[in-house]
Amino acid sequence: MLKRSVVSLLAIFVVLALFSSAHSAEKPKIAPICMQCHVPDDKLIRGTFVSVSQKAETIQIQVGPSTWIVKYDESTKLNGVEKINKIPREKEISVEIEEKNGQLYAKGISIKPPAKVPEEKLIKAEDLARLIETKKERFVIIDSRPAPRYHEGHIPGAISIYDSEFEKHSGRLPEDKDILLIFYCGGVT
Repeated sequence: MLKRSVVSLLAIFVVLALFSSAHSAEKPKIAPICMQCHVPDDKLIRGTFVSVSQKAETIQIQVGPSTWIVKYDESTKLNGVEKINKIPREKEISVEIEEKNGQLYAKGISIKPPAKVPEEKLIKAEDLARLIETKKERFVIIDSRPAPRYHEGHIPGAISIYDSEFEKHSGRLPEDKDILLIFYCGGVT
C-alpha cells in the first residue's frame, strides 16, 4: 500500500512539473508598463525585482500577475548594481535569459536607471505648495501612478491618469492648452 502511494505521489509530481513547464511558456515576459518603451523579446524578462536567494542562486521577477524564477551564477553580468543582493525590492529590471538543462539562467541583469528630466521641467515641492495655496495660476495636477496608489493617497485636487494608460484617458486633460500641467509619479524610474 505504501509503495502504491509513493508511486501515485511521484506521478502527481511529474504531472505538476509538466504542467508548470507548459504554463511557464505562456507567462508574459514583459510587464505592461515596460511595453511603453520596449517590445517583447523572448530572450528578455522585463518586470520588477521581487527577491534573491543566494543559497539557491535564483532571483524572482514579477511580470504582471506572473512570477519568474531565474537562476544566476558567477558568469551573470550585472548592469547598474555592483552585487545581486543590492538590487532594491520592486526595482524595474531586465533579465537576459538562456535555457540550460531545462532551467532559465540569467546571462545579464540590468537595473532601470533614474529618468533624466531637465531641471527647467521640474517643480519644487514648495513651489507646488505655493501654487495650491495661492490659486493665482490655473493648473492641473496629474497623478500618473497606478490607480491603487492614487487611492492610497494623492495630492489634493490631482486627477488620476496612469502613465501606461495615458492615451486612453488623455481626454480627461483640460482642452485649454495654456493651462499648466503638473505630473507626478512614484519616483525617478
